[in-house]
Amino acid sequence: METIRVERQGAIARVVLNRPDIRNAFNDVMIRELRQAFAELKQAADLRVVVLTGEGKAFCAGADLHWMRKVLTYSYEENYADSLELAQLMREVYDLPRPVIGRINGAAIGGGTGLVAVCDITIAADDALFSFSEVKIGLVPACISPYVLKRVGERYGREYFLTGERLSAHKACGCGLINRVVPAAELDQAVSEVVQSLLSSGPEALATCKRMVRAVGDMTLDEAGPFTADMIARLRMSAEGQEGMSAFLERRKPSWQAEPPSAPPKR
Repeated sequence: METIRVERQGAIARVVLNRPDIRNAFNDVMIRELRQAFAELKQAADLRVVVLTGEGKAFCAGADLHWMRKVLTYSYEENYADSLELAQLMREVYDLPRPVIGRINGAAIGGGTGLVAVCDITIAADDALFSFSEVKIGLVPACISPYVLKRVGERYGREYFLTGERLSAHKACGCGLINRVVPAAELDQAVSEVVQSLLSSGPEALATCKRMVRAVGDMTLDEAGPFTADMIARLRMSAEGQEGMSAFLERRKPSWQAEPPSAPPKR
């Protein structure tokens, strides 16, 4: 991999945007490598949690300027294919059956905020900055907008997409873009605590929970009733559900908690 690094420690994977000299700005190579990495992680049966972060002082500064110069000469067909790759990356991270934790270690600008929005839980250092800066160069946050709007809603989406305002970590947390803000020195500990909490839960239950959250919000109440009843009935009868309920009644740990899980490596 030229632009990212994937680290595995037990049931935990760490995907690191690894272009610190240009603040982890993304280009077509990084998009392609991220898609490849998440496709491989999706197939890893022993994987439980993914942590997404950036190397150095930034999370992701948006699009690489050298890539943007190349894009200036693209035809419509080339632009469409290029943009579709980014849209597909966002969907693939969002749909990953395992929880994805965003460790937001610095600025997340433009498309970088899209990578923030597709994470399930995001924890940011208090000096991180966020911005949907596309309008400042005559563009819009198109491919990332479905996921950002799911997080912040139309009220904040209209304001921040239109103004391109730079948001502090606390302001980003206030509008729902991120889940939690901690001092930079405490970022690893905060991420580790969330990882350990997720590892204590049933792996299939977490995957089903992600699917439920994606689906139920777009259903009518008439649709949601049968859908959710079927979901819980199947989980109760599943091997994991049977083990989890039995462990609870027998006052013991379920099988997926049998061994102490590994903590993510410190940065």
